Amino acid sequence: MRTILTSLLITGSILSAPYCAAEEVTLQHKGLTLNANLELADETPFKRIFLITHGTLAHNSMEIINSWQSLLLDEGVSSLAINLSLGQDNRHGMYDCPSLHTHKHTDAVEEIGNWVNWLKEKGSEQIILAGHSRGGNQTAWFSVENKDPVVHAQILLAPQTWSEAEEVADYTKRYQQDLAPLLEKAHSLPKDEVLEKTNFIYCAETQVTAGSVIGYYEPDTRLDTPTLLKQSHIPTLVFSGSEDTTVSDLTEKMAAVGNAQVKHTEIEGADHFFRDLYMDEVLEYSLEFLDGL
Repeated sequence: MRTILTSLLITGSILSAPYCAAEEVTLQHKGLTLNANLELADETPFKRIFLITHGTLAHNSMEIINSWQSLLLDEGVSSLAINLSLGQDNRHGMYDCPSLHTHKHTDAVEEIGNWVNWLKEKGSEQIILAGHSRGGNQTAWFSVENKDPVVHAQILLAPQTWSEAEEVADYTKRYQQDLAPLLEKAHSLPKDEVLEKTNFIYCAETQVTAGSVIGYYEPDTRLDTPTLLKQSHIPTLVFSGSEDTTVSDLTEKMAAVGNAQVKHTEIEGADHFFRDLYMDEVLEYSLEFLDGL
């Protein structure tokens, strides 16, 4: 059982507390305030810590992230669950579809890096990167392109898969229109030009900049997490769910990774969000994986 103390501000006094309730922490990035939920445990709370990134247009208070942090804290493991800004100042909750979309997929890679540096400043010696869905891809993207000895390992839950053909087919199925004309139009415009009434990611008839359209839909094999992981240089554990219909090809694609640093585990019965006892299985396998490093 974990002990919850009275909420403390993130100051020097927090380092002397053996346990701490959830705290929101912030940092500044390109004129925006980034925020994250910090859960600290044990007498050296920052020494070994998970850095968790959520999925598409989501946030750090969704069920899967809350469950992940809670279970880690029960085991005496600290964690930091970040909110990606998605171009908004001090963002909380799901992204509001009618809002102007200026963000890009790769913005997250830079923001993850900022939080890694923040944790290092707090004294972190082992950072375990973690991510769900699109956040899993963005996490892997960061780890492949940034070799930092403090980044000890990464754990990815149902990370995004991608192929150009699948992207085009999914867009056509969702919106009954072709993706190619939208991407062609975006390339013909200044990056900050706004396209009105545009179907974008999960948002129908929204407003989005040309640069944001290109940032999410321009073909790039790095959008496919198993392809990225062929280059992974840190220990990596990937989880798939046998009942996941969102990234249903993940198990098949992981079989072709061929990297000794990368392990894959399928959780029987789990869907894309690993609800209830499936997260307990994720945590059990994760801790065994980390103990073996």
